[in-house]
Amino acid sequence: MELSPDVAFVAGLMGEPARAAILVALVGGRARPAGELAFIGNVAPQTASFHLRKLMEAALITVERHGRHSYYRLANERVATTLESLAALAPVRQPSEPRTRAESEHIKELRMARSCYKHLAGKLAVEIHRACTDRGLLASDCSLTVAGERWCRELGLPPSARLSGKACLDWTERRNHIGGPLGAALFSRFLELHWIERSRQSRAVRITHTGTRAFEQNLGITISGFL
Repeated sequence: MELSPDVAFVAGLMGEPARAAILVALVGGRARPAGELAFIGNVAPQTASFHLRKLMEAALITVERHGRHSYYRLANERVATTLESLAALAPVRQPSEPRTRAESEHIKELRMARSCYKHLAGKLAVEIHRACTDRGLLASDCSLTVAGERWCRELGLPPSARLSGKACLDWTERRNHIGGPLGAALFSRFLELHWIERSRQSRAVRITHTGTRAFEQNLGITISGFL
């Protein structure tokens, strides 16, 4: 018998509609309570508890307990990257009913910029990857060049030796953005500099007025050009 990973087992866990919805909801990196995940998965609380237990047993999610309350999040970035990769392969499903204006705006916001676990995704993230590559800050394998290390220091990031990057295929744009420790460090620094702001309601990330100027000055990215 040949030793091989049980891909079917993990794929089966992720492929169940309620569990898939729960996992996708956790890709943003924020911990969520079971009741909220039950609503997202469109299942009863008892059914959600069953699904959450299965996902925990497979080490796809973890739980944080605060008193009587439990909050769930993805186990690690590898799970988030796997889900984003699957999303990039999946066909885009058209809605059965016309979207409201609010729904359309929300989808537009998610495509523009969103959190993907600990790094940035969406059009902005893809443009950052392109700009860094064009300017010689990133090598083809998404590692920092000497110029990239200098740029990171100027940006105020920690020593570059710890900032290995990884190319992640963006599921809405079908092009790469920066993941790995470098992607996480950039996302955190952009938040600290107030170039971007998290949404409290979703994975969407808003580009601030400061960020609009800063991205153009630092990377030549004109935000209005891809709105």
